[in-house]
Amino acid sequence: MSQPTDGIVVIDKPLGMTSHDVVGRMRRVLGMRRVGHAGTLDPDASGVLVIGFGRGTRLLTYLTGDDKDYQATLRLGAATSTDDAAGEVTSRADGTEVAAVGDDAIRGAVERLRGVISQRPSAVSAIKVDGVRAYARVRAGEQVVLPERSVVVSRFDVGDIRRDAQTGFIDIDATFTVSSGTYIRALARDLGEFLGIGRSEEHTS
Repeated sequence: MSQPTDGIVVIDKPLGMTSHDVVGRMRRVLGMRRVGHAGTLDPDASGVLVIGFGRGTRLLTYLTGDDKDYQATLRLGAATSTDDAAGEVTSRADGTEVAAVGDDAIRGAVERLRGVISQRPSAVSAIKVDGVRAYARVRAGEQVVLPERSVVVSRFDVGDIRRDAQTGFIDIDATFTVSSGTYIRALARDLGEFLGIGRSEEHTS
């Protein structure tokens, strides 16, 4: 049977691989260069990654703008350089302050992050600044603060809320439906800041 030259394939991306890694592997498997993806997944995220090849890449434009569903665990009580678990801890909230944040306060702060909101993407995102990816500028030692932009969070449902007395963190299981270009780690960062137990690197002095 001959190998298809045009089409769309859905990949269940594992942890540890970048979206670019997946595209590179598909290029080798298919023996062709014209391969792309409909939306980036971070290396620490697993899930659906839509790959187009050949003339199928023309369809990716129509898929990229669709809403996306995510499940994540948000950790409150510390801030990192990347706004997620992969970064270096830049600040940590006092344990008594974290302990004082009740479930009602968390759910109230979540309400502020639903609907049409203004979001500042993480400095280590793939957004280009003067033609260069923001994360590449950060790795080169530059300080990058990206402008806020409007996104839509149509679903931000809070599930289990867990408190760890040893670490002093609060872990929240949450489910999201968001517009294209929304960063879940930025939602976690902003939730911590609203509650007074998180602070991003750009805000430190």
